[in-house]
Amino acid sequence: MDSLIKLFVCFYVFLFTSLLFAEINGVEGSDKNHRLYGFRPTKLFVFGDSYADTGNIKKSLSSSWKFPYGITFPGKPAGRFSDGRVATDFLAKFVGIKSPIPYFWKNYAGKKRLQHGMNFAYGGTGVFNTQAPLPNMTTQIDFFQNILTAGDIYNIPSNLISSVALVSVAGNDYSTFISQNRPASDFPAFIKQVVDQTEVNLRRLHALGVEKVAVPLLQPLGCLPGITFASSFQRCNETQNALVRLHNSLLQQAVIKLNNEIKKSTFIILDLYNAFLTVFNNKGANPGSTTFQSPLKPCCVGVSSEYNCGSVDEKGVKKYMICDDPKSAFFWDGSHPTEEGWRSVYSVLHQSLTASFMKA
Repeated sequence: MDSLIKLFVCFYVFLFTSLLFAEINGVEGSDKNHRLYGFRPTKLFVFGDSYADTGNIKKSLSSSWKFPYGITFPGKPAGRFSDGRVATDFLAKFVGIKSPIPYFWKNYAGKKRLQHGMNFAYGGTGVFNTQAPLPNMTTQIDFFQNILTAGDIYNIPSNLISSVALVSVAGNDYSTFISQNRPASDFPAFIKQVVDQTEVNLRRLHALGVEKVAVPLLQPLGCLPGITFASSFQRCNETQNALVRLHNSLLQQAVIKLNNEIKKSTFIILDLYNAFLTVFNNKGANPGSTTFQSPLKPCCVGVSSEYNCGSVDEKGVKKYMICDDPKSAFFWDGSHPTEEGWRSVYSVLHQSLTASFMKA
């Protein structure tokens, strides 16, 4: 507990000194709802981790290709870290296009299908190296740039005028930092490194010609089931959430600076932090957002601490339990929302997203 308090204080001292592959049926929007004052997105490019990955990570590396992942959509495991659709699919729906094909499957998709964009996100990755041999954010953007340079799929810059990018990083850099047993005193400087490199990545995407870039804030990590199991999924860890707010504050500052420099509202903040909390606290007052009776409790959970969702023993016997109805749960597993969870989050974000896309 003392170390947590020290880390908490350290973060706030730092804050003070910083000055303050699947075709998506039924997830396509209509053209008339997405013209947004002349800006009609036609392509979505995605970079990030498991919150955005729709099938890039290899089967041998991930439980997302094991049952019961994908039971809601597409009805079988397909590489999404959920029972169904994830953040990428819902942002694609919002902008009115098909969810983009994963980079790993690009050679199996026709050129016409690739015109909707491409998803470069890999579950488990971060801004920096987290899990070898997974490509970090910089390498993912390298993949994107190489495709643009080749010119056989996208003709730049004309093809990117109506493009949107999603840059999703959900905390793997920080879990990696903690797993390395580095001293807590190094954490503030590491947070700044993560945000600074994110800013470099955002500048690079804009320089490549992407018109709009959606940048999610970190979700309340202290509310993830992997943390709240300690309270029988009853309470969030507020110390961890306070630390997340530091990351989000610095990231917001970076985005404001970038928009001021280029004199345009190119970079859009997606406030996942408050959207998650709004859904958790919904008592029916927020239209479109499901009221979850136990929002911190996952639908799919290992039978003991040594097992995860999708785990089986050497005889193939399941070592996990699954709830009766995934639609009744916000979280699918220890850290990822269900399809219904993501739908509710994007219902909360809809108004602010619309306003942000209207800005020139």
